[in-house]
Amino acid sequence: MTQATEPEAQPRQPDTQDAPASLADRIRAIISHGEEVFSAEIALQKARAGILASRGKRVAIGLVLGAVFGALLAIALVVGLLLALAPLITPWGALGVVGLALALMAALSLLVARHAFNEARDLLLGQRNATKDNLDTTGKEAGQ
Repeated sequence: MTQATEPEAQPRQPDTQDAPASLADRIRAIISHGEEVFSAEIALQKARAGILASRGKRVAIGLVLGAVFGALLAIALVVGLLLALAPLITPWGALGVVGLALALMAALSLLVARHAFNEARDLLLGQRNATKDNLDTTGKEAGQ
């Protein structure tokens, strides 16, 4: 029985045709590869931006439709409330009650919005917000 001998593994000699011949050629190859990577990254980011833009359009359409249907719902509720209250407290009384309730809700919403705006303004300008904490700029409690 004969044993098949495997050829001894010899270290691979670098191909002089594949490898750059000089340092300048190697630098050119690195720069070329970098340009390819850069252009591929630009293409990837353009594709991502396109996908995000299409999703953004869908989000915007959904928000607009939601706002429109929400407004229509609010109108329907107000009209229904007016019609339901008119036989009980006369049409003018129903209009007064519903109008007053809407005015109070609008005023409350504006107060909340003003408060949120003032907090955001103070945060952006770096001013201390006294409603959130009782610390002055040194970190000690105010009044000490």
